[in-house]
Amino acid sequence: MTPNTKKSLDEINQSVAVPSVYETSFFQKFLAYSGPGALVAVGYMDPGNWLTSLSGGSKYRYALLSVLLMSILVAMFMQTLAIKLGVVARLDLAQAIAQKIPRGGRYVLWIINEIAMMATDMTGVVGTAIALKLLFRIPLVYGILFTIFDVLLVLLFLRFGIRRIEFIVLFSILTVGIIFGIEVFRACPSVPAIFKGLVPTPGIITNHEMLIMSLGIVGATIMPHNVYLHSSLAQSRRYDYHNPKQVDEALRFAKWDSNVHLIAAFLINALLLVLGGTLFFQKNSNLSAFQDVYNGLKNTAIVGNLASPLMSTLFAFALLITGMISSITSTLAGQIVMEGYLNIRLPLWERRLLTRFVTLIPILIIGYLVGFSDQSFEQMIVFAQIALSIALPFTLFPMVALTSNRDLMGRHTNNLFITVLGYALTAVITVLNLQFMFSI
Repeated sequence: MTPNTKKSLDEINQSVAVPSVYETSFFQKFLAYSGPGALVAVGYMDPGNWLTSLSGGSKYRYALLSVLLMSILVAMFMQTLAIKLGVVARLDLAQAIAQKIPRGGRYVLWIINEIAMMATDMTGVVGTAIALKLLFRIPLVYGILFTIFDVLLVLLFLRFGIRRIEFIVLFSILTVGIIFGIEVFRACPSVPAIFKGLVPTPGIITNHEMLIMSLGIVGATIMPHNVYLHSSLAQSRRYDYHNPKQVDEALRFAKWDSNVHLIAAFLINALLLVLGGTLFFQKNSNLSAFQDVYNGLKNTAIVGNLASPLMSTLFAFALLITGMISSITSTLAGQIVMEGYLNIRLPLWERRLLTRFVTLIPILIIGYLVGFSDQSFEQMIVFAQIALSIALPFTLFPMVALTSNRDLMGRHTNNLFITVLGYALTAVITVLNLQFMFSI
């Protein structure tokens, strides 16, 4: 079997036209290139992020906002490298790695990343099932089985084309942001305390429990599938990649697109942390489950006059939206990994069903053994983060190496500073994730 030399995500590769270098304004060009960043940003707002942000706020008020900020800055750096690989080399990360290693290595990396894709899918399944229970009182086991049918949702979206999918996802992100913006506005948080929380404090290192929570936030933020996904989606724009000026412009606006949407992801996670810190800090409430937040938002004994059934319903609705739209990105990322490493192409509906069935098997087995409860299911999110942590160094180290390869990247090769910074950040993230794994 030879490495994949076909186009990444051939259905959408170069499917979106963009203006030439000499046409239109900055804003019009930004709109043309905007979209892939929204699909990637969804991965930074999954149920794992929700739990860590809400729990961090309830325990330490706004102190961990600085950890969120540092995590998203690192994410911006890593996603920029993924963009560079896709735009300049016209390869996604799986294809680029497969061209550099023998068959056995490709199989090993495929297995590692396939597990990571399933772990990512698991968080969406759990989040969707819990949201269905909160909103419609559907038992968890039925909610989990119901997620099988979201393949129909993915197929429906894909029939619209990648551009319309981007708009749907962007609208969903805006909806979630507005919901949490309303809830935080009603909570009337202390603005000076929020800005103070953006500055790191020694307690993040010296306080063991705060350190563990910080590691959880970092581990829930940087995930392998986002890197694979972005290296492929960056190729969805139809520009003249033989024209150096056009390549430079594609890089420039793809980075703008990525950073703007990652800032949006940061704001949503920050709103969650502020919500937890404003309503539940020092209220004798331990937010260890989505059910706790849902109940707390309508409990006058905890949040006083701010309690409202509408607020708890909006919270559950936002969780449902996030779980459903994550199905799109996990499907695309899984296809990238399979095609890139194994050169096997499946229709998206087959890929989606395969991933979902394989994901459901361990969920249903664990549910049968320990019971179908919110706590046991949300513990699966923790185990999913462990799987993602294991896959992370096998994703980031190759990406830094590839974008530092002059034969592959030409004049866009990472300079010495970027290369050293990339390896250093990857090493730090790997150590932090390992420490988080062994502290659970």
